[in-house]
Amino acid sequence: MAAAALRSKQAPLKDSYRSDPSSAVVTLTSSGTLDASSITCSLDTGKAISDAKKVAGLHQKAGGDDPDISGELCSGDMLLEALVACAGVTLKAVSTAMGIPIKSGTVSAEGDLDFKGTMGIDKEAPVGFTKIRLGFELQLEEGAEVGEEKIEKLGKLTERYCVVLQTIAKKPELSVSLRGTQETEQGVESSVGWSQKS
Repeated sequence: MAAAALRSKQAPLKDSYRSDPSSAVVTLTSSGTLDASSITCSLDTGKAISDAKKVAGLHQKAGGDDPDISGELCSGDMLLEALVACAGVTLKAVSTAMGIPIKSGTVSAEGDLDFKGTMGIDKEAPVGFTKIRLGFELQLEEGAEVGEEKIEKLGKLTERYCVVLQTIAKKPELSVSLRGTQETEQGVESSVGWSQKS
């Protein structure tokens, strides 16, 4: 029953992606704010999402519900949130260590996805983000004199020490496993499994 419901939700989306491939491409965004009082980055989210616990669900382009109604976030949104949060905290830590006085600032990330790959419409289309853009806009404390060389060093060190950014950039060794069990008869369970390392 759940499989039929999902198929009926996804069928018109798949048809539209076949007839208009550009309609499958979407750019997800995330942003956060920095301030002078702490080494933190506050993520900016919609009211419905910020009031709800973090629940991952399908993106609307894959048959999911409107996140403002369901409170469900696409995992792609969560990945960008993690990048913004990590990059913001890293930049604040590095700027503090370098003595660069940041009054306020914003961190933003955008990522392009092609749902033809995710939905299995086009075997040549990539699954996952094809491009990610990370940016910072900083307001320095009044009277601060920070040269271009110091800002360049701040950027390079933030990139170097941001765990999420480096994880995405360097592609760590990854292993995936799946195990399922079921009761075949009273008190007897059988299991099946699959694993892969890349």
